[in-house]
Amino acid sequence: MTDTPRTDDMAALAKGGRTNVAGFVLKLGARIPFLFIAGHFYGAALVGRFAIAVVVVELAALIATLGLKRGLAQALSSTGRPHACVVFDALALAFVASLAASAILFAFPQLMYPNSAIGGLDRFFPLIILAPALSDVSLAALAYRHDVKAAVTARAIVEPWTLSIAAFLFSFATIKDGLVLSYVASMVAALIASIVPLIRSYGLPPGWSPHLRDLFALARANMPLAGADALEWGSRNVDRLILGLLFAPNVVGIYYMAQQVASLPQRLKTSFDPILGPVVTQSLAKRDYAAIARQVRQVAFWIIAAQLALALMASIPRKAVMAAIGPQFTSGAAAMVFLLFAEVFASTGAVCESALVYLARHRNLLISAGMLCVQIALSFAFVLGLRALDYGITEQAAGAPVALMLVLLLTSVAKAKLLSRLLKAPVSPMRWPLVYAALAAGVAGGAFTLLPPGWRAVQLAVGIPATAAAYLFVMWRYAFGPDDRALFAKMPRAEEATLPNEGSFIR
Repeated sequence: MTDTPRTDDMAALAKGGRTNVAGFVLKLGARIPFLFIAGHFYGAALVGRFAIAVVVVELAALIATLGLKRGLAQALSSTGRPHACVVFDALALAFVASLAASAILFAFPQLMYPNSAIGGLDRFFPLIILAPALSDVSLAALAYRHDVKAAVTARAIVEPWTLSIAAFLFSFATIKDGLVLSYVASMVAALIASIVPLIRSYGLPPGWSPHLRDLFALARANMPLAGADALEWGSRNVDRLILGLLFAPNVVGIYYMAQQVASLPQRLKTSFDPILGPVVTQSLAKRDYAAIARQVRQVAFWIIAAQLALALMASIPRKAVMAAIGPQFTSGAAAMVFLLFAEVFASTGAVCESALVYLARHRNLLISAGMLCVQIALSFAFVLGLRALDYGITEQAAGAPVALMLVLLLTSVAKAKLLSRLLKAPVSPMRWPLVYAALAAGVAGGAFTLLPPGWRAVQLAVGIPATAAAYLFVMWRYAFGPDDRALFAKMPRAEEATLPNEGSFIR
């Protein structure tokens, strides 16, 4: 660990990251009830059908933001117009794009339900695209002013708890459409929780009218960012689409549950997004590339350290974890392990991308696109190859997460090397104590897996805390330095660390 004194950028990263990690913990607490409710009340087949529809709707919503989740800070920092007007331009742009995406999916609902019949409320589901798109833009605008509390409230409290509660209530009214209606309710609630603080922070723009030329220029400038967002999202969800084409809905449902458990660590990376972007752009304004490398190394290490802990805690008692969702989901235990470690491997590349989207957005885009093509090819090759060798359905479906894990590792290596070359400084977050901590956790948690199957409750209630304790002891004793401990220290309020507005930094 470097002996460099803690700087203002590290203080800002620690404060924003700590606030959002607290939100991650809250979201984790709310997400677990949803998995239990969906698994026990709706079953694998309905969950799988819902999973395929959601993956298409979320992709459409992501595209509808047109890269504004990351690009809005750039637009706000380089404009001479009132910020409220720029924000409302961005909202108008996302609104129009959302309507277009909704119209396409409304006309072609088969894109959402490729392996099942269409009926009930299926055709109207894409109308919800508007809510997550506008919510994302609103939260990006608030993040520019370092208001991370709004994102925590909307994404970590309002959205997941609404989803869990609504899923439980709708299970008594309509099993077929219950999950869809729950998702709609959660997205609408999150939108309200995003718009209200946005209006409070920016106010209503006086005399605002859409600047069409500025809107189109903003959309055009953000296309590489939108592409990077879509490709990163695609790398985490294309496996679900592939399985939807090759297997019945119940197989997709089991995989979706494993994916949901494994995606919880992924949310740790997004915990730092609202604060990392503004801090990186401040350093870019000063052309302080050494600071950017330090920021990337620090945040990537924080994320990997936490993700590795979560991966070990869930993967060692993997069957017990999946059985807690529902007995029919235990066959997804192997897929969950591959997905958990895929998130660990992805961390470095994901954090490097936070700087690459400003320094080398087109090269970053090419790497992401190339790796997504490799992932799709490997997924089909592994699944179809295992099928040709007469392996069972569970083993065949595991081919997709294995492909994802390998590709995310390659992507991290490629993006880290590119960023290191651009910054002329190392960006790798890897430290040997991570290995020591993983070994200690493996010994502590592995002892509980020797218990008979009837003791699965003990594996979860005692084994997981023991695994975490062994891991954290080694990390705190041998890996954490002053900058790492800043994540747990008392910091100034987020609004006190507001960064100055600067010009455009895109190369």
